[in-house]
Order: sequence, then structure tokens, then C-alpha cells
Amino acid sequence: MDEQKIVQVGGSIEQSLQGQYTIDVSSVLKEAWQLTLGSRIAINLGLLFTLVFAVIVSIVISGYMGGIEEVIKDPQSSTLLNIVVVLIISPLLVGVEMMGVFHAVGLKTNSKMIFSYLKRGSWVAVCALLTSVIISIGMSLFILPGIYLSAAFSLALPLVVEKNLSPLKAIIISLKVTRFQWFKLVSIYALLLIALFVSLLPLVILAQTQLSVIGVMIFLVALTFIAPLFYNVKGILYREIFGMQLSASSTDATPNQTNDTFSA
Repeated sequence: MDEQKIVQVGGSIEQSLQGQYTIDVSSVLKEAWQLTLGSRIAINLGLLFTLVFAVIVSIVISGYMGGIEEVIKDPQSSTLLNIVVVLIISPLLVGVEMMGVFHAVGLKTNSKMIFSYLKRGSWVAVCALLTSVIISIGMSLFILPGIYLSAAFSLALPLVVEKNLSPLKAIIISLKVTRFQWFKLVSIYALLLIALFVSLLPLVILAQTQLSVIGVMIFLVALTFIAPLFYNVKGILYREIFGMQLSASSTDATPNQTNDTFSA
């Protein structure tokens, strides 16, 4: 039998709570791009399934609320629909987030990973709802607090499934830890947002011409790189800040996880 031992890859919660971690914006983006070139298919398929599922859920629920047009006209109905959709798809979306974490520690994934955290789905849904509400409040008061909270809570969901934390504890730890490197986190996410806007330019420019289809195609192709890049970036940030334990032997290395997570 191979001798097993636990290896800590990246940072740790204990160290990061004391600010003992660093983030290099350029290095994170470069590594994430290299990961994306070799792993974007799994993330894209996972996102595609989640998106289709979210659309189906929205159509079905809005049907019971008088139809999608009526829901759009009523702010309260729209808010209720958004809450329900967030609760339903967040257990799938956290699987996509964990793909990025796995890529960051050198493990392969596949699209079926979106179903790997359903046993923690209720905790994930609660965490997603709480962070969404808090960020919305921050945005409604002043934009800057909303931006700050968006960056601060961006790694909360993986904490719920990978560290088995409660939603409230994951939110608190994420808020405490990210304050040390908040500006760099915002800078990274801002650069990704700029990349998204740039990819939209051909679509906007060609929208009123006969070449509008080309604009759509350029945007969709760009999105198949930008979306996985975003999740791989989050995976690298999670590794550097919170780290991940792997069970290592002389022949293999797999995540040290409970039964409710993906087995690589």
C-alpha cells in the first residue's frame, strides 16, 4: 500500500487571517491564461448546462407568476424570480468555481463536476443568497461599498464546500481575509471586466450592419475564453489565500475531501 500523507498546497486560513499572503496581479492573470488554454472545455460545458437550466427554471417559474413579460414589469416579481434562480443554480455554479480551484492545484476536471456538491447545496444556496443581498444593499447605498463587498465575498462559496464552513462563517472569513489585498483583487476583476467589454465592441459596432452575425460570433468565441479565465483566476486566488489539502502518495495526488465533493 502506498504511504499516504496530507500536503497543503498554497496558503491557509490561519495565515491569511493574519495577512500572511501575497497576490501578484500579473502572475495570477498569466497563470490563469495558461490554465484556460488547457482546461476551458470543462468549464464552458458546465456553464452552458447551468445557463440552460437557469433559463428553463426562469421560464417555468415566471409562468406561474403571469408570464415573463409581467414579471419584468413588476419589480417585486423580478426580485423574487432572481432570488429563486440564485437559490436553485448556485449549487451547480459552485461546481464550476471548484473547477478553477482544482485547475489551480494541478488536478483535472470534467463538466460533471457541477453535480458534485449537491449534498452541500442548501448551505451553498444560503451563502449565495446572503452575499447577493448584502452586495445589493451595498450597491444601493453607495457603489463603492458594493464593489468592495463583491470582491470580498468572491471566494465565499468555495469555502462552504471545500472547507465545509457554514455560510455565515465563510462570509465572515472571506471578508476578514480579503481586506489585506482588496485593491489587488479589485484590480484583477476590473481587468477581466475590461476584457469582457472589449469583446463586446465588435458586437456593438456591427449591430446595425449586415455583419452583425460576425459581431455575435466574435463575442461568443471571446466569451469561451473569458468565462473560464474568470473561474481559473478565482481558483488561483483561492489557492493562494486559503490553500487546499491534497492526499499525496508516491503514485498519485488527489484532493483530501469528504464524500460530497468531486473525486478527481
